[in-house]
Amino acid sequence: MRHSLPTLLALGLLVACSPGNGTPSAPPAADSAPQHPADQRPFVVNEITRFDEPWAMSFLPDGRHLLVTQKRGELKLIGLDGTSADITGLPEVAYGGQGGLGDVVLHPDFSRNQLVYLSYAEAGERDTRGAAVARARLTVDGKGGGKLTGLEVIWRQVPKVQGDGHYGHRIAFGPDGYLWISSGERQKFDPAQDMASNLGKILRLNEDGTVPADNPFVDEGPVAAQVWSLGHRNPLGLAFNAQGELWEIEMGPKGGDELNRIERGANYGYPIVSNGDHYDGRPIPDHDTQPQFRAPAISWTPVISPSSLIFYNGERFPAWAGSAFASGLSSQSLVRIAFDGDNTREAERFDIGERIRAVAQGPDGDLYLLEDGRRGRLLRLSPPPAAE
Repeated sequence: MRHSLPTLLALGLLVACSPGNGTPSAPPAADSAPQHPADQRPFVVNEITRFDEPWAMSFLPDGRHLLVTQKRGELKLIGLDGTSADITGLPEVAYGGQGGLGDVVLHPDFSRNQLVYLSYAEAGERDTRGAAVARARLTVDGKGGGKLTGLEVIWRQVPKVQGDGHYGHRIAFGPDGYLWISSGERQKFDPAQDMASNLGKILRLNEDGTVPADNPFVDEGPVAAQVWSLGHRNPLGLAFNAQGELWEIEMGPKGGDELNRIERGANYGYPIVSNGDHYDGRPIPDHDTQPQFRAPAISWTPVISPSSLIFYNGERFPAWAGSAFASGLSSQSLVRIAFDGDNTREAERFDIGERIRAVAQGPDGDLYLLEDGRRGRLLRLSPPPAAE
């Protein structure tokens, strides 16, 4: 069921005036998740190297190297032996707050075309900024580094606004070859429900940034045509499971971080509903007060501050097959999410002791973590020797 923006906002204001709507309607899933002391974790942790504000990583097909972005606008080619070299040819980024160079993802046919996709914060007029996605060809030189050539911007947030938060800008390719982008609402609330804006949305595009003809809102204007789902806050994780379903994880306001299964044309309710409250204390109605909006599969209060999402399909940790993993910033954790039919739950939480910006599965089946911050480590999580 779809509603016009004025109707949605009117409903939200009406319910927001009712008492008690800011209280989460169910216990947070994290309450029952096992916590593992460091000496009982099912993995050992090894540091590979360190970075200056790393944000994202992507493994190259050789399985021995990966690309790592740094927020100030650097792209590094990293060897699993700790070697590091620069990739040149990057776009100019608007660094500050949550803005800078963001995600890095390889084209599904990278081995043939060498195309790399990057997201970043881009400056506009009158002190405005917005996320952008560009693609370019990567050429690796004989000295261990390389360069990007033919860089072209294929997508931008509309409109650019002032402020430096909630860009979202995670990138994923689906099993059908479409390009998916998560777009945050830039701390402006209402654009998440405004179909003249692509803020607060999950977007589905062709690999060149054009719009697929069968998108759900393709007849509602050029910006709305990009949209697959709406009503998101700050979506920082985007991943497909083995069944081809798209899942998204996002930061809620004061409480109410969300894990959502993304459905065609669905509205996830923000800022009209949320299982958290505004930071100034104003309540937001819960999802169960307005069932026309999609409710999250899991919500977290207290929050975990999710920063990325993957599904695990490796052989190194067979007990985790089919699980999802979310990296946590304020929770300084790696969160394992289990799925049993329609039952989705936080299964385990591993305290890493630092803010975790990203988690990835390596071609070897190990897990790799990027710590946040000026001395953020690249960590490798492997089975203990006795378990191999």
